Amino acid sequence: MPTAKINGIEINYEVHGSGPPLLMLAPGGFDSTIEKWSTAGVWQRMDTFETLGKHYQCIAYDRREAGASGGRVEVLSWSLYADEGKGLLDHLGIDKAFVLGGCMGCSVALAFANRHPETTSALLLHWPVGGYAWRKSARGRFAQHVDYVREHNLTAVVELAREKPGFWAEPRGGLWSAVLSHDYAFAEQFVVQDMDRYMALCEISARTLFDRDTAPGAEPEELSTLKIPSLIIPGDDPAHAQSAAHYLREVLPEAEFWPIAVADQDAPIIADRLIDFGKHN
Repeated sequence: MPTAKINGIEINYEVHGSGPPLLMLAPGGFDSTIEKWSTAGVWQRMDTFETLGKHYQCIAYDRREAGASGGRVEVLSWSLYADEGKGLLDHLGIDKAFVLGGCMGCSVALAFANRHPETTSALLLHWPVGGYAWRKSARGRFAQHVDYVREHNLTAVVELAREKPGFWAEPRGGLWSAVLSHDYAFAEQFVVQDMDRYMALCEISARTLFDRDTAPGAEPEELSTLKIPSLIIPGDDPAHAQSAAHYLREVLPEAEFWPIAVADQDAPIIADRLIDFGKHN
């Protein structure tokens, strides 16, 4: 499986199909991996790469700190995540792409379009995260991790991460647990860092990433300037509040909001809509 070094971090990626480039920002919260396009929600019923790959060149990757990709202990932000996607396109020699976000990948997509509008052909946003319950839950995960570090130590974090990797699966293991589980050199450096400074950057990351009760990723004033066609497909649960999708409908000037009920979002219907939107934009 190919890898690319982006901003000093090894990123695991795959390319499928042919057609206009489609940068795929996976669902799954912080466990944003290539695998999620086959196992999460509607995607597990779609055969995503086979279906979309007939119409797009699908570019999928394990986001930093997820799956087989590497990571670095630092304050995390939507801008960092967005620039990682841009770096992958640069690595592949791609100047412009459609950008598909699923779940939390929608927030990365918003940051990507805001930072790199000239690279964004259109946005396809499936189930954008947001809402009060989402922000509370996400910040709560960070708090669980910080409390665990305070009660135990960084060595205990490494042990927990190797037992149950992934911040979404086990919040106490923290944002870097996936990397800790497979990169022993990274783990050696992780345990000797200053613990107080580490907890501080975790708390800053939580505030930076989840700073509002609607869809995060970029400021509304920034999004309102984006002259980029955008398709919004709403979810409707505590992590994907409909209010977040309607907020994006309000602030994105070229948004197309698809008022389809979650119960009606069968895989063939979603696939056809994503393909059709790309053909007309």
